[in-house]
Parts: sequence; structure tokens; C-alpha cells
Amino acid sequence: MTPVELPAWLGAGYGVVLLLVAYGIDRLARRAQTRLQEQRSGGFVYHEDHDAWLCPEDQWLWPKSFDPENRVMRYRGSPTVCNSCPVKDTCTSSDDGREMRRLVDTWPASESARFHRGIACAVTVLAVTWPAVTALTVTGWTSQLLVLATALLVALGAAPLWAHLRRTPADPNGAVVRTLDESLQEREVVAAAVTRRRTTYASDRRSENAD
Repeated sequence: MTPVELPAWLGAGYGVVLLLVAYGIDRLARRAQTRLQEQRSGGFVYHEDHDAWLCPEDQWLWPKSFDPENRVMRYRGSPTVCNSCPVKDTCTSSDDGREMRRLVDTWPASESARFHRGIACAVTVLAVTWPAVTALTVTGWTSQLLVLATALLVALGAAPLWAHLRRTPADPNGAVVRTLDESLQEREVVAAAVTRRRTTYASDRRSENAD
């Protein structure tokens, strides 16, 4: 049996490493986006069943508009509630109520996510090309078999990145988005079903408990 040549080992190794780099880029970009959204939330919690944000003072911010260009749903609190809030000065300077935003597209359908996913896919192309080209430079059949098998395995490993990218186009039809009227109708239904209504601010209740 012909021994495997050193260039074949290097070519196969580089292909595997580049595939791991591609997945690393995608994962790091996803984590960075998640952390950015958490930082921007500032203690606000999104409730998917209500399609609304709940602020740290136990007040709801309901959907007000949809930005189709940036694929963002905008939510806003009631001006009357926000302007009377004891922590308004540290929350918002607007007299129209605190605004929150939510990206309607899941990963990697948003534009920034698709950009990073595109970089990851480009790296996978190099991961497949490197061992494939190495097959042309080695002479032994065992060396050629190694690098070609590696190229095939790397291509199979990269397939989920490409497939997911194709299934999530960044266009208005790429994600199901409820209209504002639909969100408002659902809000009315949810509000009618809620038996416990919050009528005070969380900070006020904490002060009462402290006393």
C-alpha cells in the first residue's frame, strides 16, 4: 500500500480546519447578535404569546408599526403610563412613550446575519477547493483518495450552511409577519383573557413592601 504523502495530509487537514472556521464564524456572529439584542432590551422582556414587551415596571409595550425596509416591528408604551413612571428619567427622554424594536426575521434571514453566513459559506468553498486541488499535486492513489474523500466530507458538512441560507431569503416573503391590525386584534383577545391586571409600577410595589 502506497504511503500517504505529506501534502495530502496537509490538504486534508486544511480542509477540515477551514470547515470548522466557517462554523465558528457563523456561531460567533449569531452569539454577537443575540448579545446585542439583550443589551438593547435593557431589562425589557418580549412575550411572543402577547406579541408585546413587558418593561421592568410591569407595563406593556404593544405593537405600533412595522418597518418593511429594515424588517423591524416597533412597539411603544402608553405615553400616559410612561410619563407617570417613577423611573422615566432613566428609561426614555421621549414624551410619547418608550419604544422597543424587534427583528422579525430569525437567523440567518436578517440582512446582517446573511452577510456573516455568506462569509462562512465562502470559507467552505475554500475548504472544499483546497483538498480537491491537492489531489492534482499528489501522485499516489492513497493520497488522492484521502484528499478527495476529505473534499467530499467537507462538502457534506458545509451543506447545512448553504441549505439554511437558501431557505431563508431576506425579502418580505421570507418570514411570516402579522399586520398591525392582526396584532392589535390578537392583543385585544389576550387582554380580555388576562385575569390579573397590573395597575401599579414594580418600583412602587417594592417601596411598599420595604415599608
